[in-house]
Amino acid sequence: MRLGVLDVGSNTVHLLVVDAHPGARPLPAYSHRMALRLAEHLEADGSISRDGAERLTAFVAEACSVAEDQGVVRTMAFATSAIREAPNGEEVLASVRERTGVDLQVLSGGDEARLTFLAVRRWSGWSAGRLLVLDIGGGSLEVAAGDDEDPAVAFSVPLGAGRLTRDWLPGDPPDPDAVRALRKHVRAELGARLRDVLLLGTPDRVVGSSKTFRSLARIAGAAPYDDGPYVRRVLRRDDLAEWAAKLPGMTARKRCQLPGVSADRARQLAAGALVAHAAMDLFDVAELEISPWALREGIILRRLDTLPDDEPAASLRP
Repeated sequence: MRLGVLDVGSNTVHLLVVDAHPGARPLPAYSHRMALRLAEHLEADGSISRDGAERLTAFVAEACSVAEDQGVVRTMAFATSAIREAPNGEEVLASVRERTGVDLQVLSGGDEARLTFLAVRRWSGWSAGRLLVLDIGGGSLEVAAGDDEDPAVAFSVPLGAGRLTRDWLPGDPPDPDAVRALRKHVRAELGARLRDVLLLGTPDRVVGSSKTFRSLARIAGAAPYDDGPYVRRVLRRDDLAEWAAKLPGMTARKRCQLPGVSADRARQLAAGALVAHAAMDLFDVAELEISPWALREGIILRRLDTLPDDEPAASLRP
């Protein structure tokens, strides 16, 4: 069947269409996205602005039409930290539902971590052994670890690259004192959660599964995305340490000139590098692999696992 995942993240709103059935690998068929950056459309109290809510609703309506044109029979629509933490998140969800018919399901941070872990486990296979999975989004960092498909530890901390850039690094390039303060903050936040992961023992494989990790690996010398998903891509801590020192001193325009860095991600890449390096350093990770699968694939896989054989097809509009 042709399935869709509508992902309302802190950076991007993304409709991914895949051809899939239980027991098979989901095959990407179509991708439609917009760099909405909800994390930047916030009022002083953290509420989503009127403009941000309007743009989100317009894209969801557009996604309905795209999904229908692509022959999608079922779409899972979900939102993450930007909506989850906004004081007016429920109002925004109600407005989207009323105007488009789409019921966005809000994932908890723990669910984000668990579903991302599932995707990485399926991609890596059982031979990967004990996994530690790190995912840097726009609003939060997800961490999960374990030996099975359901991780033994899964949590989320508010260390997303977009959030930290907005709150800590407003300059272009940011002030060096602000960078030092952010580095201290990131390590304190993450350090408070280290024990849960370290008690599991040393992971056999560490995986980064977000666009931030893919971009950092690319500028550190990994193969370009166009080479396909089966090329092994790694990010080494020593290489990352150099870029975590360089990127904050560069303007967003200069970062855009680096390989694998898109214009919509360039501004927040410095904060992302500080988080990535802190995670690799505190968890004592010398090298991590980059996974092409992450949260969206985890949602598709979980849906396929629980799909009754006789369930009828349903469109994006209920």
